[in-house]
Amino acid sequence: MSDTADGTDGTTGSDAEGAQRPTPRERRIAAWRKAPRVLARLGFLAPLSERLAVLEAAGSVYDLDEDSDMYGNGVVEALEKRVAELLGTEAAAFFPTGTMAQQVALRCWAGRTGDPAVALHPLSHPEVYERNAFSQVSGLRPVRMTGEPRLPTADEVRDLEEPFGALMLELPLRDAGFVLPTWEELTEVADAAREREAVVHFDGARLWECTEHFGRSLEEIAGLADSVYVSFYKSLEAFGGAALAGPATLVEETKVWRHRYGGAVFQQFPTALSALIGLERELPRLPEYVRHARVVAAALREGLETGGLPWFRVHPEVPHTCDFQVWVPYEHEVAAEAAIGAAEETGAMLFANYWDPKGPGLSFTEVNVRAAALEWTADDVRAAAVDFAGRLLRA
Repeated sequence: MSDTADGTDGTTGSDAEGAQRPTPRERRIAAWRKAPRVLARLGFLAPLSERLAVLEAAGSVYDLDEDSDMYGNGVVEALEKRVAELLGTEAAAFFPTGTMAQQVALRCWAGRTGDPAVALHPLSHPEVYERNAFSQVSGLRPVRMTGEPRLPTADEVRDLEEPFGALMLELPLRDAGFVLPTWEELTEVADAAREREAVVHFDGARLWECTEHFGRSLEEIAGLADSVYVSFYKSLEAFGGAALAGPATLVEETKVWRHRYGGAVFQQFPTALSALIGLERELPRLPEYVRHARVVAAALREGLETGGLPWFRVHPEVPHTCDFQVWVPYEHEVAAEAAIGAAEETGAMLFANYWDPKGPGLSFTEVNVRAAALEWTADDVRAAAVDFAGRLLRA
């Protein structure tokens, strides 16, 4: 589900007098920015002035008297070292995008295993959002595992009909509802892949959020895989960027391919500094956000039920991370109007994300719980959910 679309062509309409009307996305973002109370102040939706203000804290995470970076040295190397320390790996490499990082990592593993097949879930990011980049760009062959909205099981890994050189696991699996397996299940899946002499790669775009669910440190989680990709903007509010972590020999090889793929950018200090700030400020708070997401999800269920909705679903019922889904039996335009109207009229925006149509009369949205949500009590969430349900029933 992309935030760049709202189920429309994105064009601006005109009223009878020719005045330009905002698109649904423009109106939603405007309501989110003006609302005094939201569940998350996501940086990428903020005005440019606010984004630049993030760098005012750069001096607290890096010596600004140092020379600027050039082609990956300086502050970029400092960020790579910090990621490797956090994940307990020998090394890490900075990449401008996760799409590039994962293609390069899996291409390198294919060269080492001699097998370009990558076993992965059909809802994983490369299959849904990357325009077949694995096969079209990197010579990899995706092999889909299980159609269930969950991570694959150890038995499914063992019983896959064809060989594969790498098993890629997205933690959490976003399009299934930001879901995770148990620690025991994850361990068994990794063991099953190695029984088949395959390497294990974690798509850990949101791996930072997983420690609370697993009850394990980042180092322990990353230790189950042969390589790990992490994002700097999805959980940490950085400007962008990603890192690929793993054995030093692999990471050095990925840097060669990073250059070949056009990822050796001349200077990246704004992004690198914002990532270091995110690691300093947001990473320690993520477990608290996850715990509060469980409070928010429970109160949402109670409020929507009290409000009289005939059917709805909060998924997972107990969130595995600080993000989860809410499903309602209404067209996405109706749900979006109820959410935006509530924000405009009450100042409280419970649902700030795009509503994704999933069939006639059915849509869902993603709920992100961050620092702003800590100001909401369970009663606050219930009241906002009752109001939202009432608006849907009156639609």
